[in-house]
Amino acid sequence: MTRKLLAELLGTAILVYVGCGVATQMFGYGLAGSYSLASGVVATALAFGLVLMGLAYAIGPISGAHVNPAVTLGMLIAKRIDAMTAVWYWCAQFAGGLLGALALWGTFRGSPTYSKQNVGLGANGWGSVASHIDIDWAGAFIVEVVLTTIFVYVILAVTSKRGTAVTSGLVIGLTLTLVHLVGILIDGTSVNPARSLGPAVILGGRALDQVWLFIVAPLIGGALAAVLYHAMDPETSAARKPVSTAEPAGGGELAQAR
Repeated sequence: MTRKLLAELLGTAILVYVGCGVATQMFGYGLAGSYSLASGVVATALAFGLVLMGLAYAIGPISGAHVNPAVTLGMLIAKRIDAMTAVWYWCAQFAGGLLGALALWGTFRGSPTYSKQNVGLGANGWGSVASHIDIDWAGAFIVEVVLTTIFVYVILAVTSKRGTAVTSGLVIGLTLTLVHLVGILIDGTSVNPARSLGPAVILGGRALDQVWLFIVAPLIGGALAAVLYHAMDPETSAARKPVSTAEPAGGGELAQAR
C-alpha cells in the first residue's frame, strides 16, 4: 500500500506542477495573448493530457494512476477498490496536489515579474476575473459535472476487462485533453478536486473562496460516471468483485505488456 500511496502522491504533484505550470505561463503571464487565445488553450490542454498519459503508463501498474479524487470515487462506486483504499488514495492525492502547487509557486516566485495576485497559479474559478466568458457559478458547476462524468466514464470503460491495456493510457490522456479544450475558457477546467485545491490554498482569496465548487462538482461527476457505467454495462460491473487495492489504469495487463 505504501508504494501505491507514494505513486498517487507524486503522480498528483507532477500533474499539478506540469499542467498548472503551463496554464500559469499561458494565461497568468499572458503568453497566450502573444500568439492567440487558441494557442494557450491548446498548449494547456495538451500539457494536462500528455502528463496524465505518461503517468498512466509509469505508475498505472503500481496504483492505477488515479491522481484524481473523482476517479477514485468512480472506482469505488464501480467496486474496483474498497472504501479504505479510496480514503487513503484521497489523502495522498490532496497532499500531492498541495505539494505540486507549492513546488510550482516556489519555482515562479524566483522571478521578479511574478505575483500571486496578478499572475496566479492556474487556479479554477468563475466570474469576470477568473472566467474568460464571465461564467457564473451555476454554469461552472454544470460544466464540471458534465466534463468529469465524461472523463471518468471513459476511464472506467477503457480499464475494464473489455479495454485494451496497451492503448488505455493513450485514450485517457487524450480524453483529459478533450475536456480541457472544452472547459479552459469557461472556468479553467478542473475535473479533479486535488488539482484545484492545491493552487487555491497557495493563492488564497478568491481562488480559495470558490474552490468548493471544484471539489463538489467533480465528485458528483465521478459518481454519475460510475452509475452510468453500471447502467450501460451491468454484466461487466456485476461480475467484478471489490478488491483491496486499486486496479491500475490498464491494470496488470500493462505490467505484463512490458
